[in-house]
Amino acid sequence: MQLPTLSLSQWTQGSPADQIAFSESLGQAFRSLGFAAIEDHGFTTQERENLYSAVQQFFELPEPIKNTFVKHGAKGQRGFTPFKVEHAKGETSADLKEFYQWGPMNAAERGLMPNLLVGSQVQGLDEVISQSYRKLESIGNELMKAVALHIGLDREFFSEPLASGHSIFRAIHYPAQPALPEDGIRAAAHEDINLITLLMGASAEGLEVVSEQKWVPIHVTSDALVINVGDMLQRLTNGMLSSTTHRVVNPTAEKRHLPRYSMPFFVHPKEDMPLNCLEHCISDERPKAFSDITAGAYLHERLVEIGLA
Repeated sequence: MQLPTLSLSQWTQGSPADQIAFSESLGQAFRSLGFAAIEDHGFTTQERENLYSAVQQFFELPEPIKNTFVKHGAKGQRGFTPFKVEHAKGETSADLKEFYQWGPMNAAERGLMPNLLVGSQVQGLDEVISQSYRKLESIGNELMKAVALHIGLDREFFSEPLASGHSIFRAIHYPAQPALPEDGIRAAAHEDINLITLLMGASAEGLEVVSEQKWVPIHVTSDALVINVGDMLQRLTNGMLSSTTHRVVNPTAEKRHLPRYSMPFFVHPKEDMPLNCLEHCISDERPKAFSDITAGAYLHERLVEIGLA
């Protein structure tokens, strides 16, 4: 399936009419599939290749060295999470992946857990992550302005909660599978926790989404960002924008020797932002479907469900 593909420059550099058109196109993609692809986002091919190269070097380090970057008590939100720790909500089999997570580059100023830097273990990784994080955070902030416009809010509605927000950059490594695993897949069926997710084009195929009750493989160009609705936005809009179930399947026999790298950026607001259903999204036809909760409390609840807290 080819995702609806939008140019971010239509929003960032366009006229007021262009911005309304972009907002509507994004909203329609989110309402119909929950996913879209974004081009003209400002990431160069070279920047993406530098990011992949540095991340790959980290995951190729010996296990004992990687394990020194496990940050105990971080609920998987900082540092390294080893292979087969996280599982999808409701699943008993662990996902066949390992990952490293970073929060905001100014986490201490935001009163958040500091990042665990890789330092000299992979020269330049901390720097390239810092640059990528800031760029993805900026793109996420712009996209949330377009989302706000689409759902009938002031376009700056999310700006303050995101300025002190707790967005997460995750580098994922799905190792090669020399033999068919007895149990589990790379990432079992799940919905994302956050407002929206921005995904750097993965290094190998495997991403599938549910469309019309069938699993459909997603195809995008390597320079597009795949974006999708998360559960926090679903709660806020009372299901007007709903998060789509997706998964990463195991590779076919001829591609089992290939690892897969993937880099999602999870857009989170500040932890005390209420996720209460917006009043104008509640009606007789769409009664309130979710209880009141803050972003931080909801995140913790979901981290427990997936085995990280």
